[in-house]
Amino acid sequence: MKKTVITSTLSVLALSVAMAAPAYAGVGACLITKTDTNPFFVKMKEGALAKAAELGVDLKTYAGKVDGDTESQVAAVETCIADGAKGILITASDTKGIVPVLQQAREAGLLVIALDTPLEPLDAADATFATDNFLAGKLIGQWAAAAMGDGAATARIAMLDLAVSQPSVGVLRDQGFLEGFGIDLADPNKWGDETDARIVGNEVTAGNEEGGRKAMENLLIKDPTINVVYTINEPSATGAYEALKAFGRENDVLIVSVDGGCPGVQSIKDGVIGATAQQYPLLMASLGIEAIAKWAADGTKPEPTPGKAFFDTGVSLVTDKPAAGVDSIDTVEGTNLCWG
Repeated sequence: MKKTVITSTLSVLALSVAMAAPAYAGVGACLITKTDTNPFFVKMKEGALAKAAELGVDLKTYAGKVDGDTESQVAAVETCIADGAKGILITASDTKGIVPVLQQAREAGLLVIALDTPLEPLDAADATFATDNFLAGKLIGQWAAAAMGDGAATARIAMLDLAVSQPSVGVLRDQGFLEGFGIDLADPNKWGDETDARIVGNEVTAGNEEGGRKAMENLLIKDPTINVVYTINEPSATGAYEALKAFGRENDVLIVSVDGGCPGVQSIKDGVIGATAQQYPLLMASLGIEAIAKWAADGTKPEPTPGKAFFDTGVSLVTDKPAAGVDSIDTVEGTNLCWG
């Protein structure tokens, strides 16, 4: 899998550069992220700005104050419509609540592309460039189960999720992890309704370090024997580790995560995280800018990856403790591909 993912990613980048038009002066675009502090979105912004500069696209960027700040994202969409932008790239905090204003944007002639986080419904965007988030979760779930061995049958699992609104990216990663670990899903379109006794509970983190720390503290109070921790992203994993350290449990709990940023890869080297699923935000953003430029030029909309409903930008499991039956790359290769 790793060779396929990385090769296809590089091929797409090469093709995109080769097909790039010399300039799209006068084409306006907007990038709206969940926050401007999370390294994932920082790198996404860098990728969008670089590609916009290369193509001559006028890019304006916006972000919520915190993950979950839908009000700021709605206001940003309204501003983009009023400014006459040709397209919007968005990582939605509320994948359902943002849909009505995005529909207004599409009716006004803007191309709407979801990055990383699919909208609900998926076709509320003209296209989605994203990691296969269910696969990302499944990979870390499979790895965690293999790493636990016979102990997986009696594991005590803490689920550190994103937000109570359950945006699609959080649901997909959560449910993917559980399936990968071998836990039966109830409704795969939401988390928290599973009945497997190994799950201690779900807490939300807002995708940041402080949220991860508080969520982990709450679950440790509920059950101090937790030995597996799923985290929505690496900032929340860092917070979870700090809470475990305060409880004297940092050396006997397995933490897995999703992102693959350079700090996260370093956390694997340091023994904080056992494995992470690496995604590629720079590619998502640069392809999104190219798509808006092409839309402005001739009305062409991007096509999804064959066999999928979205354009898959790839994922690789990163760990220095490979598990049988789970494809992975080590932290040397992960460092070469990381961001942030």
